[in-house]
Amino acid sequence: MTSPSNTWVLHVDLDQFIAAVEVLRRPELAGRPVVVGGRGDPTERGVVSTASYEAREHGVGSGMPLRVAARRCPDAVFLPVDAPAYDAASAVVMETLRSLTWGGAPVVVEVLGWDEAFVAASVPDAGLDPQAFADRIRAEVLAATGLHCSVGIGDTKLRAKTATDFGKPQGTYRLTAENWFEVMGERPTRALWGIGAKTAKKLAALGIDTVEQLATSDARVLAAELGPTMGPWYHRLGRGADTSAVDATPWVPRAHGRETTFQEDLEDPDRIAEEVRLLTRRVVADIDREGRPAARVGLKVRFTPFFTVSRSLTLPGPTNDPELLGNAAVELLGRVERDRPVRLVGVRLEMVPPEGGYPR
Repeated sequence: MTSPSNTWVLHVDLDQFIAAVEVLRRPELAGRPVVVGGRGDPTERGVVSTASYEAREHGVGSGMPLRVAARRCPDAVFLPVDAPAYDAASAVVMETLRSLTWGGAPVVVEVLGWDEAFVAASVPDAGLDPQAFADRIRAEVLAATGLHCSVGIGDTKLRAKTATDFGKPQGTYRLTAENWFEVMGERPTRALWGIGAKTAKKLAALGIDTVEQLATSDARVLAAELGPTMGPWYHRLGRGADTSAVDATPWVPRAHGRETTFQEDLEDPDRIAEEVRLLTRRVVADIDREGRPAARVGLKVRFTPFFTVSRSLTLPGPTNDPELLGNAAVELLGRVERDRPVRLVGVRLEMVPPEGGYPR
């Protein structure tokens, strides 16, 4: 079921989700800087999965090496990642959202990840108050889970998601066609959902640095420089335009992958190959749970100090045989010039599509 195009869209985002789940389990940590990542040991290699607001005040952020986080915030409490706990908390949040009604009918919920989702009415807009419903969402989620969330209100999915950051923490914000340029016009293109550092750099080379400049740029130039599909799409992003509806169809993964960061760099080729085979077996277990064999294998190798290369190949035929897939991953390893120690390896298995193809 999808939402009609003329309804309000709400973007629900849990505040500091992973850290908040940990604080719920350890109330004595409330108000203290908390950093979650790796095995919870800042002397080891690993990266920050999330940091509490108190830790963020010290410059700690997601993706940062744990050792750097410890230097910036030596008083922080470091905890290991506990994915099953976050799965369980997320499931309660999403079921809470799905249980709501708006306009006398169940809502449509599109899950984006552990800690965020789009919500829309399943009936055409009939004067529904999005602010009142956003407040209700925050109250219902808090009552069911003890977790706080922020809600972005928009007339498109893009505007709703963009609005959420302005409401954080524990608040709401509304972005529509009426106030889009007032709020977003002078902000850098990186502020838009879907534009990363590389794309922002390409846009800057065209003299486009702000959201308003992107919105008023020549779509034909964007198409010529960034591609006939992506160029016009970026132009629409600048205007906050988005015609996609909120879709409750469950997300179906196209691939599974895992990575291993070594606490000590590896130089022995046989040991590295052994680690690649072990990692492949773990990923095979992941795709087995999906019930679909692998059609393509990908390998990532990160050398010291932080140089990363990737290789991939299409298999002769789909398989979930751990030995065959391990051999393919090691074959890719042979295509990498190993002239320095290895600090990380990653294996990705792309599965055959489900029957009927991917829903979205």
